[in-house]
Amino acid sequence: MKTLILAITVLISASTYAYSIKAKVLKHKNKQMEQVTFKSEGLKLVGNLYYPADYKKGESYPAIVVSGSWTTVKEQMAGLYAERFAREGFITLAFDFRNYGQSEGEPRFWENPDMKVQDIKNAVSFLETLPEVDNNKIGAFAVCAGSMYSLMAAAEDSRIKAVVTAASWLQDAEAVKLFYGGEEGVQTKIAAARKAKETYAKEGVVEYIETISTSNPAAAMYGPYDYYLNPERGGIKEWSNNKFAVMSWEDWLTLDPMPYATKLNAPTLMIHSDGCVLPQYTKNFFQKIATDNKQLDWIETELDSPMQQFNFYDQEAEVGLAVKKGAAWFKAKL
Repeated sequence: MKTLILAITVLISASTYAYSIKAKVLKHKNKQMEQVTFKSEGLKLVGNLYYPADYKKGESYPAIVVSGSWTTVKEQMAGLYAERFAREGFITLAFDFRNYGQSEGEPRFWENPDMKVQDIKNAVSFLETLPEVDNNKIGAFAVCAGSMYSLMAAAEDSRIKAVVTAASWLQDAEAVKLFYGGEEGVQTKIAAARKAKETYAKEGVVEYIETISTSNPAAAMYGPYDYYLNPERGGIKEWSNNKFAVMSWEDWLTLDPMPYATKLNAPTLMIHSDGCVLPQYTKNFFQKIATDNKQLDWIETELDSPMQQFNFYDQEAEVGLAVKKGAAWFKAKL
């Protein structure tokens, strides 16, 4: 039996936008990456913009918004993939979503899917302001939960011309019951989230739990997951391993991205395997995508679910494969 239990808590219309764009260059363009800021719903978001090695001022390039897993910051998998796709000739943007990293937003460490979807749309709006970006060639790449947010954004925003996902986390009400203690477990977390929101509204106090723990089952991620625990991988100083806002549970557990598939018309490539999390859900979503301009690449593996999921975060075999396939897709579809 696949070790699905290991997945518990792990990865766990375009016509109108309330965005305000104000770009600010914080570093000179004498490097392949510069730090930038832009506004999303009035909040300043901070991102890293990567350029192709052969970048020439005055020319325009296709661009990709890159997103990582839930709770993560731009220095983790998003930045890794952004840098790698830049090598393939794209301008790429990895940024901190609101409430995380260097970006503004309160409460801190609040995983709010609706906000993240809107932030992706506003990242596209920012890219459109750059003279070096071809506005007709903007795509989105994401891994894990970022795939869920990017697919939702693309379904609503026709400015996103192509999508690629790797090791996507896609859920519905039944999936979260499997991973969070059945109906009772889910409702208990939702109730705790609502109470935490009330406390924050009345007292301004945010209730936190650990983001990951090998000893505390109440942590957002509970288990020996090396990527998040290893400072040489994802356990970096820019990321918090001990602050997950309890109020996040309601927003996370009530999210169902599956209906968005029928509204998704952008050419879409999905890369997944039986060794990644929730493989059947990726298949289900793919089957319902509205366009026929889609492709599902299923990778052979001997790893049990979800252990290959983590390999897509930073291991060369999986990252290299995703970048190779993704770059080819974007070059053909953008």
